[in-house]
Amino acid sequence: MLEPTFEMIETNGVTLRTVVQGDGPLVILLHGWPQCWYLWRHQIAPLVAAGYRVAVPDQRGFGGSSRPPAIEDYNIRQMAADVVGLAHALGYAEFNLIGHDWGCIIAWNTALLHPTHCKTVMGLSVPFWRAGRATIDPPGMEDKFWYIRYFQTPGVVEAELETDIRASLLRIYYGISADAPTLTWMKQLEYPRSSRLLDVLPLPARLPAWLSEADLAYYVAQYQHSGFRGPCNLYRNLPTMNALTLELEDRKFTQPAAFIAGREDNVLLYDSTWRQWFPQAFDDLRFIELIAGAGHWLQVEKPTETTTQMLRFLREVAPC
Repeated sequence: MLEPTFEMIETNGVTLRTVVQGDGPLVILLHGWPQCWYLWRHQIAPLVAAGYRVAVPDQRGFGGSSRPPAIEDYNIRQMAADVVGLAHALGYAEFNLIGHDWGCIIAWNTALLHPTHCKTVMGLSVPFWRAGRATIDPPGMEDKFWYIRYFQTPGVVEAELETDIRASLLRIYYGISADAPTLTWMKQLEYPRSSRLLDVLPLPARLPAWLSEADLAYYVAQYQHSGFRGPCNLYRNLPTMNALTLELEDRKFTQPAAFIAGREDNVLLYDSTWRQWFPQAFDDLRFIELIAGAGHWLQVEKPTETTTQMLRFLREVAPC
């Protein structure tokens, strides 16, 4: 892994602490929740070696980036505008975009909202969908715990997670990885609505092989600095996402796209029919690949396999 070179980049009214490495076509990597730029640590050097300029920001609210206070500061239009402004600040009118988790949601929407700037898009772990009421309150789950609904009340999940940041992150990272017992993340639906997030996630006896003590300490330091308010505000914008992007209803992706995920990722179980409807959103979906032995954090659980698929896509659609 290359030593990170950070730039503090002004974009869309915020400052994003961004790892910037290499020369060539621009590739922007977007992390999700609860992560920061560090999630992509195994992918940066191989992409640079392949001839790309790589920009990996802490998204607004995370790590060393600006943390605006209002919930609406994290709406999908603002998050997408951050990405376009980041590229422009680096001197690029066009860019290739790869996102994971919430970064994947932002990447999908950035590609639809700004197709003349976002030339290619690749998603990791979260298929594209139009978030609706059922995302927050799934039918038939009124009395069951559901983390997205739990996140909607400001201050509640923040207070829980910030009590012991190390234990909180470890439970989340382990609980949705392939190392956890089968369906650990989805077992939250067996808990009553009155539960808390950490009630439903086990604390592992030891760190998984892909997460060292140094790695975990780095993440803890980032969240000691940023807190969880900004990151959790992303979830509080789900109820308004469709209303803010009415023009995207039924709009297809016109640029080349691809999707990869861990085969053991519980997120893919939110809708078991996703393989049927997901491809219909694209004019040029190059491939879908599921990586064996990986859960939600495929970049670190299976870094070589994940990097291989990323380079497969980039070399095909944005050769150096």
